[in-house]
Amino acid sequence: MQHFIPNASEQTKSLPYFSYFLIAIFAVYAFFIALSVKNKKLSEKLKYSSLFYAVLFLILAVLNLIIAKFALLPVLYFPSFDKILGVIVKEHLFLLKCVGYSARLLAYGFFGGAILGFITGVSIGFSKTMSYWLSPVIHLVGPMPSTAWIPILLVIFPTVVSTSAVLIGIAVWFPVALMTASGIANISQTYFDAGKILGAGRFKSILFIGIPAAAPHIFLGVFNGTCMSFITLVVAELIGAKYGIGWYINWQKDMLAYANVYAGLIIIAVCFYLLVTGLFKLRDRVLTWQKGTVKW
Repeated sequence: MQHFIPNASEQTKSLPYFSYFLIAIFAVYAFFIALSVKNKKLSEKLKYSSLFYAVLFLILAVLNLIIAKFALLPVLYFPSFDKILGVIVKEHLFLLKCVGYSARLLAYGFFGGAILGFITGVSIGFSKTMSYWLSPVIHLVGPMPSTAWIPILLVIFPTVVSTSAVLIGIAVWFPVALMTASGIANISQTYFDAGKILGAGRFKSILFIGIPAAAPHIFLGVFNGTCMSFITLVVAELIGAKYGIGWYINWQKDMLAYANVYAGLIIIAVCFYLLVTGLFKLRDRVLTWQKGTVKW
């Protein structure tokens, strides 16, 4: 119905991408409804989620009327959904390039910080000497925002990429190290005593008893680190990056191109959702006995 209501004159003309989007969503939903006829589990999921999606698209329709059709909000800061989706369609190659740059930067920092945090947490959890020296460092340095290190890291590291990766790594390192050490500290001593009775040495006790038992805490630290990594990524790309989705958003904000800003935010949200969903899938596969206790 909204397709037949013309946009306000203040809104720039654009193809009806929002209508195309709704049609595509309806087609996909109809496809799953057809599949659910012979799939009871899928049918129950669709029934459960149907009210949420109905309300969601109702809200989007109302917002579309307010923003695009009647221009009740400042047009500069609230572009139409058609224009926002049009940016994603028209600039998809450049946006993919920015996403690829951000993904590379995130991978360097995330995996480096997660591995270092895991090693730090295991060292603190199983060694009183390491705990003596490292625990104060974690408690003192860990809570500091990683972005506070920007002036120092820019002097130490030769490139913007390495500086940004280290910033992300610091943001991930703290929650992973803290939760890994906490998970190991909460393991009952009876597990290790049973391992000794069965002939497990120190290395095997760490590898086959300590780490698996602390795995739920480790994954919790990784999830927290993932959130912090995305926050730090956007900030890290403001210190001289040539590409990246965070850089793109800031660049378009300076140009007052808010349709592009919203397009970038949508892409960040989708990427974050896919990453966290993948982590939960991995968690359920590794921790099969806890599958479904924490849902995403």
